[in-house]
Amino acid sequence: MPKLFLLFLFIGMCVSCDSNIVVSEMKSLPGYWGQNEKLEFVIPELDSLKTYHVFFHVRNTNEYPYNNIYIIANIQFPHGKTVIDTLEYRMAAPDGSWLGTGIGGVKESKLWYKENVSFFEEGNYILTVSQAVRNNGEVSGVSQLKGITEVGYSIEEATP
Repeated sequence: MPKLFLLFLFIGMCVSCDSNIVVSEMKSLPGYWGQNEKLEFVIPELDSLKTYHVFFHVRNTNEYPYNNIYIIANIQFPHGKTVIDTLEYRMAAPDGSWLGTGIGGVKESKLWYKENVSFFEEGNYILTVSQAVRNNGEVSGVSQLKGITEVGYSIEEATP
């Protein structure tokens, strides 16, 4: 088990050292993510001839009570088109250990959102993110998703 952990740590360090991040932004939360709280990010104009990978970043503490997270992502294009996705991401391994990186009580999960996309329309794109976590057997969502301290996104240039 320790050898496997060291392998993942080494791979994570190599990937993070060779980052092609073009733009990123994080928003702080008060230790929870409200059910009706939509986080809005303005994506600046990017080179329309390049392709990019888009990621979400979620920082959580040990107070986060679930092994997964549901996110609703909404991208509004400069000329009015909107794309909405409902996404599920695993946050913890079956043994309960967090899948994110970090030392101590806060872990950051880097979650794939879009791969090899082009931002071909002139102007700013608006990315809106909200949580849609529900307890088993309940219709209404979790009103305060505890343990979430920050949520953000990053865009990296796709390398051929």
